[in-house]
Amino acid sequence: MNNVFTEVKDLLTHNLRTSGIYIAFVAIILLFTILTGGTLLSPENVTNIVLQNAHILIMALGMILVIVGGHIDLSVGSVLAFASAVSAVLVIRMGMPWWVGVIAAIIVGIVVGAWQGYWVAYVGIPAFIVTLAGMLLFRGLTWLVLNNVSLSPFPTDYREVASGFLDGPFGTITVGQGEGLMAVPQTVDIFTLVIGVLAVIGVVVSSLRSRRTRQGYNQTVESMPLFVLKLVVVSAVLLAFAWALAYNRGFPIVLIIVAVLILIYQVIANRTVFGRHVYAVGGNLSAARLSGVNVRSVNFWIFVNMGFLTGIAAAVFSSRSNGAQPGMGNMFELDVIAACFIGGASTMGGVGRVGGALVGGLVMAVMTNGMQLMGVPQSSQQIVKGLVLLLAVAFDIYNKRRAGTVR
Repeated sequence: MNNVFTEVKDLLTHNLRTSGIYIAFVAIILLFTILTGGTLLSPENVTNIVLQNAHILIMALGMILVIVGGHIDLSVGSVLAFASAVSAVLVIRMGMPWWVGVIAAIIVGIVVGAWQGYWVAYVGIPAFIVTLAGMLLFRGLTWLVLNNVSLSPFPTDYREVASGFLDGPFGTITVGQGEGLMAVPQTVDIFTLVIGVLAVIGVVVSSLRSRRTRQGYNQTVESMPLFVLKLVVVSAVLLAFAWALAYNRGFPIVLIIVAVLILIYQVIANRTVFGRHVYAVGGNLSAARLSGVNVRSVNFWIFVNMGFLTGIAAAVFSSRSNGAQPGMGNMFELDVIAACFIGGASTMGGVGRVGGALVGGLVMAVMTNGMQLMGVPQSSQQIVKGLVLLLAVAFDIYNKRRAGTVR
């Protein structure tokens, strides 16, 4: 038992960059749960948090690779608006099928990513300047495409992308009869619970395989009690999340999109040559060149990938908002970039994890949702977000100084 306590202490003190965000996330959830009288964790609100922030989580998957590669992308909000505008014109104004709009948004994102990647990778202009120009350029194109007017509504099938639910395939379980004369029995969707159980099984199997692989290479692993404790905590969280979704409206379709992308980008970042090259370029550019890494190609595809994910996020967000407006996507870059830095990414590049960016995105989502439930003015919300981002970067610098990398 003493060994477990020692390992937990080491985890909290020597690995602050990775463990600190999870501690902060739990603390923020507890704080806003208390301040909102439990409303934050109500099944309906948990579902709303997923629906309202899916586009941020999707873009964070791309932004983490941009930041790890030593760059920044300030244009994602404008690119999302531009892709949404093109989709809206095709579907609403021209009457094309809903799936044409989705594909068009993704293609626009890819083309924009290739455009910006070319200037960064092959012309050599810093990404900060290229994407700052892109923020202005694609915002202007959004106004031009929409002719400075909003377009709505999208057809029902398009709206289902971000607002639809998968419920009922396996039936439901009645867990309550409600109250009053007009009470409606409260049911829980079995399909959503099954997905939650499968997610737990996947986490357990993946963790066991990872542990055995590390042991096979004689790498240090945590003690079995601590390993089991971590699995129990993660499993409990996943099952509670699945129960909240099942108790409300079922499994959101957009969550399937987000989950699939998370799995894909976990593999890309950790188990592919491209992922290793991104970390190499961001960690030590000169060493990456000497090792034979095609730096230009890596930088180009980093931005193509960012554009691809922004296109998907555009389809999701326009579906959620049921239209396209000239001002949509404004300040989204703040939330996406903040998610990555809060999740442990380094301002110098070379450091950052997909999981950390997702938790950082959820931190921003919970803070925003909690402040909205409390009726905090929009101006104060922006102040809080700015301070949190500043503290996250300060925490990164503090960690480097502790490690002796900053003098």
